[in-house]
Amino acid sequence: MISLLISARRSMSEAYPVAMTTADDRLRYRLLTGPDERSFCERISAALDEGYVLYGSPSITHTPDGVIAAQAVVLPDI
Repeated sequence: MISLLISARRSMSEAYPVAMTTADDRLRYRLLTGPDERSFCERISAALDEGYVLYGSPSITHTPDGVIAAQAVVLPDI
């Protein structure tokens, strides 16, 4: 079930890319998901560089295709 949701989410993000270039364009909440590998950690690091902060604990699940990680990030209220 999780792998189907992730596949659907991946398809949606590919079909509807979000270009976030200014603070006004950024979403206040994002849930980043992906295979538990370096590229996922780089995406989290990039979000932190953009001013997001971690929200809650990371989650992982095991699928036939490997381990999938998720981490929520939010923009702090200023």
